Amino acid sequence: MAVGNVRLIRHGRTAYNAAMRLQGQIDIELDEVGLWQAHTCAEVLAGGTKPARILVSDLSRAVETARVIASRFDNVEVIIDERIRERSFGPWEGMTGEEISANWAEEFAQWRGGAEPEVEGIESKSEVAERMLEAIEEHSADLSPKQTLFVVSHGAAISCAIAGFLGEDASQWRGVAGMSNVHWSTVARNTSADAQPAWRLVEHNTGPSVVYGKNAWENGPEDAEAQVPIDPVRTASSVSFGEA
Repeated sequence: MAVGNVRLIRHGRTAYNAAMRLQGQIDIELDEVGLWQAHTCAEVLAGGTKPARILVSDLSRAVETARVIASRFDNVEVIIDERIRERSFGPWEGMTGEEISANWAEEFAQWRGGAEPEVEGIESKSEVAERMLEAIEEHSADLSPKQTLFVVSHGAAISCAIAGFLGEDASQWRGVAGMSNVHWSTVARNTSADAQPAWRLVEHNTGPSVVYGKNAWENGPEDAEAQVPIDPVRTASSVSFGEA
């Protein structure tokens, strides 16, 4: 790919996030806090680099987040691609950690320890990294080294993609912590063609929580007047989305 920078952005909060349920590929909309997070983060991003394009997962929580971010930039192209969606967790999706552990105690312990549990339907991290990088490369091949691609995706999928960018085995490497909702990580292409790896991680889990504090960011501001109105987000029609 020719693009110089890729900014990977996690979606806003959902009811499953709040309840600590494993979402995977279940399609869940943002909750009110998630919409506030998306608007707040979009304001921050609008003061920085304009994306040449926004690539987004087909799951609604990511699409809603991308719509809010895109509304802050004029004439930005937004492309939906299912290869950017979250890792599949098969039969575990929709469950809490306690519920999973009650039925898959050994496999859950393996997963919590960073291993790949052998449960039918759970996608391997290397598979996620492969599809993520494939989609990113395809949709950024015509961009220049001075341009930035925004990718609105999901926590596990982004971690896998970062491993892939850094030349690591996503199924084995645990070199970065998880991400907060509507925070981002940025990888930049090494200027030397011979450099290994070809990409560097220049930001990780960056976002407005540094101002609001972790608890306030995750739970939403107590002052209702600080909440951004929701209806305009649900009905926004000024951004054109294209299917991959």
